[in-house]
Amino acid sequence: MENLKDKIAVVFAASGEIAAAVARAFALHGARVYVTAKNLEKVSALANDINASGGWAEAGMVDAMDETHIDSYLQQVVAANGRLDMVFNGIGSYYKDAGSGTPTTVATFEQFLHPLQKICGSQFLTSRVAARYMMQTKSEGTLLLLSASMAKTKTPNMAGFAAACAAIEGLTRVMAAEFGQYGIKSICICSGALLETKKIQGMIHDFAALAGVSTAQMSTRYTHFDILKTTPTLKQLGETAAFLVGENGVLFNSHIVDVDCGKLNVL
Repeated sequence: MENLKDKIAVVFAASGEIAAAVARAFALHGARVYVTAKNLEKVSALANDINASGGWAEAGMVDAMDETHIDSYLQQVVAANGRLDMVFNGIGSYYKDAGSGTPTTVATFEQFLHPLQKICGSQFLTSRVAARYMMQTKSEGTLLLLSASMAKTKTPNMAGFAAACAAIEGLTRVMAAEFGQYGIKSICICSGALLETKKIQGMIHDFAALAGVSTAQMSTRYTHFDILKTTPTLKQLGETAAFLVGENGVLFNSHIVDVDCGKLNVL
C-alpha cells in the first residue's frame, strides 16, 4: 500500500472535495502531504483527519493565485525535506462566476475569462513554480493537473469553463515536453461529474430549477451517456492520482487521464 512512502507532496486548494480526496490517497500510500488553501481552518481539519488515520499531513495557508505566496511556501517545503515529489492543484470555480449555464451570446467577457484566469491560471502558477524546485533538487517529480470532461464534450452554455479545461490539457502537454529532460512528468486528470460532491449537487439543483424539472430528472442528464451503470467516486479519483504519481505511473506522461468510467459523449 505504501508505494509513495517518504515522498513529499503538496496539494493546493485542498479545502475542496477533490483535492482533499487526493491528499488522503497520497497519505494513505505513505507520502508526507502538505495540504494548503486560503481557508486554513478547513485544511487544518483535513490534516488532523489524515494524521488521526495514521498518515502524515501538515496544513498551510496558500493562495494558489498568488505566485509569490506559492513560491514562498514551496521554498519552505523543500528546505524542510530537500525535495518535492508531486504537486496537485484542485482549484475550482463557482459555476455562476464562470458563466456556466449562460448562453455564449449573453455571458460577459469577464465571465468567459474568469475560469481561464482562475482555473487555468492557477494550474500554470503552481506547476511552473513546482517545476523550478523539482529541477533545483533533481526530484524527478510529477505535476498533476486537473481538468473536467467539459473540455471534450459538446455542451452548450459552458464557453468559459470548457475553454479553461481545454487550455489546462494543452498546458499539460507543453510542460511534459519542456520538463521531461529533467525527469519531471506532467499529467492531467480529466474528471467526469462526481455526483457525490456538493458542487455538482448544487449545479443539479440550480439547473433543475431553471429548466423546470425535478432534481432527479436533471441528475439523469449527467448519467445519460454512461457506458457502465456506475459513476466515478472521490475515493476512486484519489486512488487514480496516487497511482499516477507513483513508480508505475511513469507510463503516463503528457497524458490526459479520463476519470469517468467511460462516456459515449466524451471524445
